[in-house]
Amino acid sequence: MCAKTISSSKKRILITGAGSGFGEGVALGLSKKGHEVIATVQIWPQATKLREQAEELGLKNLRVEKLDILDCFDVEHAIKEFDIDILVNNAAISFTGPISEIPLELVQRTFDTNVFAALNLTQQFVRKFVDEKRPGKIVFISSVAGLFGGAGYGAYTASKHAIEAIAETMQKELEKYRIKVQTINPSAYRTGFNDTMTESAFYWMDDAVNFTKRAEMKKLMAHVLGKQKDPQEAIDAMISIIPADSGMFRNVIPISFVPAMQERQAEAWRNKI
Repeated sequence: MCAKTISSSKKRILITGAGSGFGEGVALGLSKKGHEVIATVQIWPQATKLREQAEELGLKNLRVEKLDILDCFDVEHAIKEFDIDILVNNAAISFTGPISEIPLELVQRTFDTNVFAALNLTQQFVRKFVDEKRPGKIVFISSVAGLFGGAGYGAYTASKHAIEAIAETMQKELEKYRIKVQTINPSAYRTGFNDTMTESAFYWMDDAVNFTKRAEMKKLMAHVLGKQKDPQEAIDAMISIIPADSGMFRNVIPISFVPAMQERQAEAWRNKI
């Protein structure tokens, strides 16, 4: 859950997936707080847009660079060129649909970005911290979806469950090297990510082929989309959590969502088949 955080100095922070949504908002917000931010985006047109925003706001400490985390050349460049204190793994994708029927290629694509590419980038920055014998911090932007299984969202929730396990393990392994690890677990916010995610099911689902029907999926998707909140609440919380020198390992946003998450996890122990 979220708790009061304490930050002692300005940080050098790299954020992936900063071309839109949480990443963009957090990059701008942290820059306004005086941190040196490297906001990385997947494609150059996103970089142009964010650079224009930074210039309009007079944010001299916001550097915008291309970093497609699936591109080995981009990753190599980032490790070589960027000296940072904090890595924020925010870049993610999602494909929806029943896990019993979703094409495995779409599941693999989800894991390639959300898990393997994020872990690859993290491992290399961790090695840099260790070799330079200095402290660092890794923040994984996970999701409340990483704490329970949701019908229709199996590929995405599975990838975020994997991130939860990686982060928890990494925290234990890296503590002796003075490298801190956190997760941030936002609920549904209106960033555009959930809209893209929910629409993805209808590009492959076919009522003539699939036993799960499109109308059933539309009802599930509408339920989630109807619960979305103003993302500024989550962005403000992240701006506080990310640069802090101390805080909770797991940070659910909003904090009022914590009891519901704890109850969902407790249900797994009472669940019968």
